[in-house]
Amino acid sequence: MRTLYSIGVPVVRSMLSWPTLHPLIEVEAAKWNRGQNVVLEQFAHRDQKSDEWNHSPFKHLVDSGSDVLRRRLAGNQAVINFPLLQDMATRDYTDYLAMITRFDAATAPTTPKKAGIIISWASDRAGGFTNSDIQALRRIQRGFAVACRTAIKASIATNITETYLGKQAGREVLAGNIWRGDGATTNAVILYSDLRKFSTLAETLPGDEYLTLLNDYFDDTAGSAIEEGGEVLDFIGDAVLAIFPLAGDEDNASAARPASRAVSKAIERRYEINADRRKKGLDEITFGLSASLGEVMFGNTGVPSRLSFSIVGPAVNAAARIETLTKDLNATDAVARFCPDSWESIGLHRLKGIGRPVELYRWREDEVTRAAVA
Repeated sequence: MRTLYSIGVPVVRSMLSWPTLHPLIEVEAAKWNRGQNVVLEQFAHRDQKSDEWNHSPFKHLVDSGSDVLRRRLAGNQAVINFPLLQDMATRDYTDYLAMITRFDAATAPTTPKKAGIIISWASDRAGGFTNSDIQALRRIQRGFAVACRTAIKASIATNITETYLGKQAGREVLAGNIWRGDGATTNAVILYSDLRKFSTLAETLPGDEYLTLLNDYFDDTAGSAIEEGGEVLDFIGDAVLAIFPLAGDEDNASAARPASRAVSKAIERRYEINADRRKKGLDEITFGLSASLGEVMFGNTGVPSRLSFSIVGPAVNAAARIETLTKDLNATDAVARFCPDSWESIGLHRLKGIGRPVELYRWREDEVTRAAVA
């Protein structure tokens, strides 16, 4: 933009906007004003669009099916029919030009109108843009469209893999580790959670209420794990499988402590969620949550045409066995050892498929009201 202005194209403001495929973000935009740095903005999905969008030149351009929208902002030819343009006119802008370059329908077959980029240009020069200025901007738009389409596709691929696989698994897949058997062995804390009364709730609750309950439960357990640095690898029906892997030369405490904080946060959040659900007359959520520390294999399993990037190993089995053993929230001794103030022993227990008895520890729920694990 600075280069355009320096060669005589009188651009003093520009905005580039594109749709993305992300569970939280619907649209991204880059804004530039003369004398300022480019600012990246992200706009979340909304059930209802804002008034700003509904009365914007961009929406008009998208809905009209046209590729160009131009409005003079000064002089006898001025047409100021959008709030944004009214604001620009008060700031002595003289001309506004917006152009959309649509991508082919294969990019987003269900929403072809959204597939593409929109760029707006504004000038404050007397008389606004000349025909040669507009021709130059059209040429630039085509170049932007090619570059943006490549970048958008790469961004969408990253968003999708990280959303459905998790960040670490997504990076592994995008790095080319997609063959069955690809993977690596690492030490990690495995967090496993299971919703109580799952079958009864599924059979007795209306569909929308059940989905709301399930998502409240996932927000609680999976959300707590993610916020403490863990990675959710899978939602297995009503179960959550999360991992806190060790990186490089980190010791076991580096995974055990954030995993313990995630347990604490999940318990505390459950109280808050259930208080809100009681006010609404909804069933409360209860769940079991277990942790196990040990060696796991992190990689591809399945059949060549349908793979899952997940974890296998004794620690995974132990976490699942512990969770089914009791309704209390507990962990193996390997995790509790690093946070002794937060766990209390419930003795030796035999776990299905594991030869020797394992000493298990129950979370001290009174710790929820205290400071998080150091």
